[in-house]
Amino acid sequence: MSLKFASVRAPFAPRFARAAGSALRLPLLASLLALGIAAGSALAPAGEAHAQAGQPAPEAVTATVRKALEPVVRGRKVDEVRRTPVPGMYEARIGNELLYIDEKGQYLFWEGDLIDLKAQRNLTQERVEELMAIRFEDLPLDLAVKQVIGKGTRRIAVFEDPNCGFCKRLRADLVKLDDITIYTFPMAFLAADSDSKARKALCAADPVKAWNELLLSNRLPDNAGTCSTSIEKVRDLAQKLGITGTPVVFFENGKRLSGYEPPERFSQRLANNSRKS
Repeated sequence: MSLKFASVRAPFAPRFARAAGSALRLPLLASLLALGIAAGSALAPAGEAHAQAGQPAPEAVTATVRKALEPVVRGRKVDEVRRTPVPGMYEARIGNELLYIDEKGQYLFWEGDLIDLKAQRNLTQERVEELMAIRFEDLPLDLAVKQVIGKGTRRIAVFEDPNCGFCKRLRADLVKLDDITIYTFPMAFLAADSDSKARKALCAADPVKAWNELLLSNRLPDNAGTCSTSIEKVRDLAQKLGITGTPVVFFENGKRLSGYEPPERFSQRLANNSRKS
């Protein structure tokens, strides 16, 4: 198991892909310990650092971090530098990607999530979710297939591909919920027949029933699939939202969930995010 902890002054190829639900990695813990040793007496008291977490870094630190990072991130700009709960460590944001670096711009965490072990919180995941949140009201809901279960007072938007295995598992969980309105945005990119399958479902007399049967039973309606659909516009929307895989769920407060979560965890997330923030 390699340690993803490097000197910024040494040549390396940073990877900026991040899974929003990545688990705690042992290399990160080792890296945190390494940073503590490297920073030594220069670190501020832990309580003070925790209280200042999320605040902008001092201008001098921001300048140092940008000077250290920008030459090695292939021309991309550091948009923001913020304090973290870890004394001496700062969050550098490049678009929606997060890196962690010391105040002298020498040591960089280029892979791994920042975990609050005491509170059992993935701070990186929370920050990424914050950056990738949207305004639910801005979604073009007229492009979606609308299904109301019960009163439908809770709302979610789901991006699914008919050939996505985890979409099928999610759909099986969703139809068991109550008091929810599901806006399904049909994607068609995983396989050669995704497009034809999606079109047949959308061209059915009852698109809601057809989409559910397609994902749950792999049952296709008997039609040519040649009606006008929203697939092209949904594809453009997904690109705009940075969606590169399925399933993706947007909750009513704008928070995003990429990938599948088991029913109990999803229900808790739904409860937490159905209240607008």
